[in-house]
Amino acid sequence: MHEEESLSEAFWAVARRLRNRTKVALEPWDLSPSQGRAMNVLAHHGDLRLSSLAEHLRIAPRSATEVVDDLQQRGLVERRPDPVDRRAVLVTLTPHGTTVNTEIQAARQAASARLFAALDPADRQDLARVLEKLRDEG
Repeated sequence: MHEEESLSEAFWAVARRLRNRTKVALEPWDLSPSQGRAMNVLAHHGDLRLSSLAEHLRIAPRSATEVVDDLQQRGLVERRPDPVDRRAVLVTLTPHGTTVNTEIQAARQAASARLFAALDPADRQDLARVLEKLRDEG
């Protein structure tokens, strides 16, 4: 790290590189990062109401509706009535969406692995430990 570069600037520079690699990894599926994240949230949390999905994605409910509309048009998610509250709608991955999400996660993992391959195993362990500590503090 250069003397004039702060720790936070270095962190954000690496985060941008990782985000760019993720964006490139998503290109074969022609999905935005928000769409890819939405699919991953649904894969991890199961069926969700739009409001809950928006919260997980940290976006406005209106934006979540647009993300889900696009994914639904591609056959990756579907909307179903909530069995607990028929006025509410749940969003769920379709079988095709589950398959695509698995492929996307593998591509994202490979992109991430290529970025972190520049570090030796001990440095990767140290970085993981530091990032987990910072993540868990907040």
